[in-house]
Amino acid sequence: MPSSTTTETQPSTDDVSLSHGLKQRHLSMIALGGVIGAGLFVGSGAGIAAAGPSIVVAYALSGLLVMLVMRMLGEMSAAYPSSGSFSAHAERAIGPWAGFTAGWAFWVLLCTAVGLEGIGAAKIVSGWLPGTPEWAWVALFMVVFCGTNLAAVKNFGEFEFWFAALKVGAITLFLALGVLAILGVLPGTDSPGASHLTDFLPNGGEGLVIGLLASVFAYGGLETVTIAAAESENPVKGVASAVRTAMWRIALFYVGSMAVIVTLVPWDSKEVVEKGPYVAALDELGIPGAGQLMNVVVLVALLSAMNANIYGASRIAYSLVERGQGPKVLGRVSGGVPRIAVLASSVFGFLCVLLSYWRPNDVFSWLLNMIGAVILVVWIFIAVSQLRLRRRLERETPQKLVVRMWAFPWLTWVALAGMAAIFVLMARQPDTRVQLYSTGGMTLALAAVGYAWQKARARQ
Repeated sequence: MPSSTTTETQPSTDDVSLSHGLKQRHLSMIALGGVIGAGLFVGSGAGIAAAGPSIVVAYALSGLLVMLVMRMLGEMSAAYPSSGSFSAHAERAIGPWAGFTAGWAFWVLLCTAVGLEGIGAAKIVSGWLPGTPEWAWVALFMVVFCGTNLAAVKNFGEFEFWFAALKVGAITLFLALGVLAILGVLPGTDSPGASHLTDFLPNGGEGLVIGLLASVFAYGGLETVTIAAAESENPVKGVASAVRTAMWRIALFYVGSMAVIVTLVPWDSKEVVEKGPYVAALDELGIPGAGQLMNVVVLVALLSAMNANIYGASRIAYSLVERGQGPKVLGRVSGGVPRIAVLASSVFGFLCVLLSYWRPNDVFSWLLNMIGAVILVVWIFIAVSQLRLRRRLERETPQKLVVRMWAFPWLTWVALAGMAAIFVLMARQPDTRVQLYSTGGMTLALAAVGYAWQKARARQ
């Protein structure tokens, strides 16, 4: 275990060269829009098809777990604002090997997600413009968002502000129309009542488990706000505000929209998977052009996620290098931006796109499996770090506890138990079992490298 001097001072200096160009309005909207991710629009259809109406329960359960994780992360990030977020907290609480493992695993996850989101966005646009090659659209999106992130951080903030505003507006309108239709007061539509909810568990407990696993991974991306907070005008206030409002945002946008969808549309409708649940629900209401309009929102969600993931990956890489855990070239900053880290993150994302074309059946699927459970690994590091840092904060600097984890330490242990239960459920499902083992292998490899590096540095 490294000395307290190393773990206390090093992570706190990783943001010295970064600018503080994000305003409170940027951070508030990033926090709000970050909840409405591509996973919600794109990935929820498969969960509904497996779980039926019980998908509402699945999203509520996983949402409760995410709320606990965000509260823990908020407590640490308000006390120790850092672009390394949970990676820096893990180093401070557990040791450099933990920060190395969590940070680089998350970097691979974000970069691969950039490639996936680029492919998804290109499919939508090429569907509107038949005959245009998907790779050209992916290349265009990569160039645009790489360029955005190479410029001042306020440009990233402005992009995310308007992206998030559109997503929030669209999903709020969707919820309003859906509730009116369910109540039978939307002109031209008949209320379905509870007719679609009678078979609540159509595939039994097994279907609910599949829906639960799908919902867990749909919440990925909420961590970005704690990374972005380090470059805001008031990091402590920004993190505290974002975390305190997380509960109602998750309940409204995720659980609320799932409830509306399964009430309006039969869970076994082919359109739920083929068109996406939101488009299927709007088509069911018979609103002209609404389905295509929702496709625009899905495209915005994918582009927003690309932008945010390039940003998050570059800042995580920068923080790791500042703490001596990566190639020094990635730590170079000009104009308040780690531009080499931005380029490296974008290149890796574009490589993932190329692999999806060149080797879709082996290399790319292997890469996807490898990152399948990374978010759970990150959450475990967050929970363990919070267990250790909370006691230290109470003892040494209680004034930094601006955000406090509820019912500490009991709810932290409940969250850890929930994560362990999800790992068990993943091991029982053939599809997710491969992801669990692949992610486990990558995590162990990174931990071994990080521990060897830690020992080597201790001998210097």
